[in-house]
Amino acid sequence: MRSPAGDPARPGPPRDLVYPPVVRLALGAFRALGIRTRLTGLEHVPATGGAVLASNHVGYTDFIFAGLAPWRAHGRLTRFMAKESIFRHPVAGPLMRGMHHIPVDRAAGSQSLRVALRALGRGEVVGLFPEATISQSFTVKPIKSGALRMAASARVPVLPTAVWGTQRLYGKGTPKDLTRGQTVSVAVGEPLHVTPKDVEECAVELRRRMQALLDDLQRHHPDLPSAPPGAWWLPAHLGGSAPTPAEAGEDERRRGF
Repeated sequence: MRSPAGDPARPGPPRDLVYPPVVRLALGAFRALGIRTRLTGLEHVPATGGAVLASNHVGYTDFIFAGLAPWRAHGRLTRFMAKESIFRHPVAGPLMRGMHHIPVDRAAGSQSLRVALRALGRGEVVGLFPEATISQSFTVKPIKSGALRMAASARVPVLPTAVWGTQRLYGKGTPKDLTRGQTVSVAVGEPLHVTPKDVEECAVELRRRMQALLDDLQRHHPDLPSAPPGAWWLPAHLGGSAPTPAEAGEDERRRGF
């Protein structure tokens, strides 16, 4: 029996002819730019089976670095859910499709959910950013429960993940900074197991864990001691000039986000 698209009813993982070379190219580019990566908590990434990687969102390259955790831990590739518009970009689109990432059309979200659940069902890692948009305060915004509902439906764990340092490379409404010697840190926390009955409770816990991971990365980041007063790439609570969560939230409400 075959699906309407012509795939077997229980297909295996897609052939990855594009993803591994792109990962190696990205790692080579990081080395050329002098960007160091620090990954912790890799022991929390399962070697096999489906999992939902839920990461905070501070820059446009977060998915590259967050995806390094499963790759470094067990050579696993992460299928990220991303805005459908990216898949229509003349350069990024073919790469996103070639890496079998999952387009999300907000007008037809059920289709992307079905694709993500199929990926989880065949034992893949699916990544997403439950804040939905980049946090300009560099703290964890209120999160959507979709990641948890998806994990509960597929009966797979959620991996709380934090990324820090990408906001300097390519952030939202901020200067690009490719100064050599920067560090991007990624931390994976203990898996969170969720059932359909405790999704909302787990959403609170997921945000708490993500913020705790992010706080730890920020406090111990090697670039912090050299940061000038009022650095744009630091959160307000660490002496930076990024907007506070309240200010960032008000700005988003004013712009209709």
